[in-house]
Amino acid sequence: MYGLGIESTAHTFGASIVESTGKILSDVKSVYTPPEGSGIHPREASRHHAEKASAVIEEALRVAGIRVRDLSFVAYSAGPGLGPCLRVGATVARALASYFNLPLVPVNHAVGHIEVAILEAGFSDPLVLLVSGGHTLISAHSKGRWRIFGETLDITIGQLLDQFGRAAGFASPAGKKIEELAKSAKRYVNLPYTVKGNDVQFSGLLTAAKNLLSSGESLEDLAYSIQETGFAMLCEVTERALAFTEKHELLVTGGVAANRRLCEMLNAVASRHNAKFGAVSSKYAGDCGAQIAWTGLLAYCAGVSVPVEKSIIRQSWRLDSVDTPWRS
Repeated sequence: MYGLGIESTAHTFGASIVESTGKILSDVKSVYTPPEGSGIHPREASRHHAEKASAVIEEALRVAGIRVRDLSFVAYSAGPGLGPCLRVGATVARALASYFNLPLVPVNHAVGHIEVAILEAGFSDPLVLLVSGGHTLISAHSKGRWRIFGETLDITIGQLLDQFGRAAGFASPAGKKIEELAKSAKRYVNLPYTVKGNDVQFSGLLTAAKNLLSSGESLEDLAYSIQETGFAMLCEVTERALAFTEKHELLVTGGVAANRRLCEMLNAVASRHNAKFGAVSSKYAGDCGAQIAWTGLLAYCAGVSVPVEKSIIRQSWRLDSVDTPWRS
């Protein structure tokens, strides 16, 4: 059995082919890049996706060595995400499903980040830290859904890094540039540290860092201090959730999971609780078709699909509102 997954929630249009054994046969993407100092413009990103969709899907099929008629289903990212971008992926998926008479499978983007990380790590029941431009939350599976044990109350860790990067003149996503700059830092700069129960807030940290940058503080020192402060907040709440749930596996996924310093700090947390630590590979950390294709395959095998005429997108779609019958 082969399945096609289409990702289009934000800056990435991706397509991937997976087979029922769990092998990812291809993962092709084209990423919209905004001008330096700017964030993602939804209309411009959706225009990019519409222009690249055909070539990306054709390349995914070519690399996998199969034809459209070999597919058993088409999965698409139904949300959460930017409306104009989601509509492009959904429209392409509906067209393929209709023309080739294939089942259509809607996939929650956040669940996709978690499932592709579990596939890679070989974990069975982890506590998950999902960190990206669209998500910052701690989750574990219970009674048919991924339950949330802590989350951001304002912006995500990815938005913190991107918005600070834009203030420094970089385009989004800026996480990789922040990580490189942090390696040249000479000292730690005190910044706001906000943890409320098992939730976090990053907006005060962002405002303070931007104000210090405007006043002439070293960019490298601020990049280092933002990472150390923000990641320490995440580690504190993750460790509390790990102690509460008594899970034996800790997994980090999402675009910010590619940050080596964050993984180093989380690995220390896992070690203190005798838990295995895993991180999604950099290849699948960012948005990609593989997360949609693999989760689509799990969902399709569990009986999940939707008629084309009833398929929708959701700009807001919480992780803990999604039934996951393949884990029940």
